[in-house]
Amino acid sequence: MADQPALDEVVRFTSDLIRIDTTNRGGGDCRERPAAEYAAEQLAAAGIEPVLLERTPGRTNVVARIEGTDPGADALLVHGHLDVVPAEAADWSVHPFSGEVRDGVVWGRGAVDMKNMDAMILSVIRFWARQGIRPRRDIVVAFTADEEASAEDGSGFLADRHPGLFEGCTEGVSESGAYTFHDGGGRQIYPIAAGERGTAWLKLTARGRAGHGSKANRENAVTRLAAAITRIGEQEWPLRLTPTVRACLTELAALYGIETDLSDVEGLLEKLGPAARLVESTVRNSANPTMLDAGYKVNVIPGEAVAHVDGRCVPGGEEEFRTTLDLLTGPDVDWEFEHREVALQAPVDSPTFAKMRAAVEEFAPEGHVVPFSMTGGTDAKQFSRLGITGYGFTPLKLPESLDYGALFHGVDERVPVEALHFGVRVLDRFLRTA
Repeated sequence: MADQPALDEVVRFTSDLIRIDTTNRGGGDCRERPAAEYAAEQLAAAGIEPVLLERTPGRTNVVARIEGTDPGADALLVHGHLDVVPAEAADWSVHPFSGEVRDGVVWGRGAVDMKNMDAMILSVIRFWARQGIRPRRDIVVAFTADEEASAEDGSGFLADRHPGLFEGCTEGVSESGAYTFHDGGGRQIYPIAAGERGTAWLKLTARGRAGHGSKANRENAVTRLAAAITRIGEQEWPLRLTPTVRACLTELAALYGIETDLSDVEGLLEKLGPAARLVESTVRNSANPTMLDAGYKVNVIPGEAVAHVDGRCVPGGEEEFRTTLDLLTGPDVDWEFEHREVALQAPVDSPTFAKMRAAVEEFAPEGHVVPFSMTGGTDAKQFSRLGITGYGFTPLKLPESLDYGALFHGVDERVPVEALHFGVRVLDRFLRTA
């Protein structure tokens, strides 16, 4: 089991990494290199030889390999991203880049997304070095840039330009799963991700006839765009259950003693109560309008209006998504993908999933592990190009008072020290035997 220095280090590493501002504002506005150098320094101190790689100066990735004891075993990729989303300090109770440890909690941007996992990985590796421990299979560690934007400078760059570093890797683990979900009725559920919906970020463009705002205009680009995004926002997408989602519903139903009736998914979700939040956003495609841009003066009708939509597709759902968008936008609005990534599925009956389940149950015997699919995406999408099956596994034991989901990209992001300690113990247990 992880020693006290490992438990102390995971807190220090999390705090230190938070203090390194790696805000990713998109469009290339980010610099991960200081955090990458910090991670590389910790690996080097453990006798591991890291490689630092950049597609763009300052957008640095770190990759290292730990040799396992079984040369015939497939390698396992363990990865975490170094960049974070922006944070407005005025909105926070504690400065978002302070890394302050207060009342047993580490505060700051990245505390859960995902410098906590980066710190856990470093802590476990250094513990192994002190104890002379080697995992069963090769472990490839990657700390990536640019996950919070396009991943072009991060996992996409690594997968496309440096595939040899991941030779032998067939599976990978990263964010976000194996955290405590409290159902409000005393049950503690630990969802482990075995799938992700695909990313479909869209740009919609409506064109019309520019003119004076006081005159009749039946070719108003703003009106055409508003009608299209209203249709998109009100669209009722049909149910599309993937094997991972079916497994999640089946295990949750068994946990609550409910008959598994997948012919009435809406009824089943209602019976699951708060636990339905783990699955309700992954039973269908979705498209949410998020940005609007039109006009430059109140008395001028613009000739063009633009909107952006955050679309997500379940595995196998992209053709339906495209066809539906064509119908919803109509003849007066064009749409295109601004960023697109594949949906993922991973087997829930694999030996690796079973070992993740066992590691959580060892340190949280009161918990109930279930598979689930993530609503959004991670770097696992890019690494899937190399044939790597991805799971979400960032173990954290959380108090009921902490809304884990709300902390992602939210204000006052923070993680309890005890949650980090739990994560190190579970990750150590899993990685040794994976």
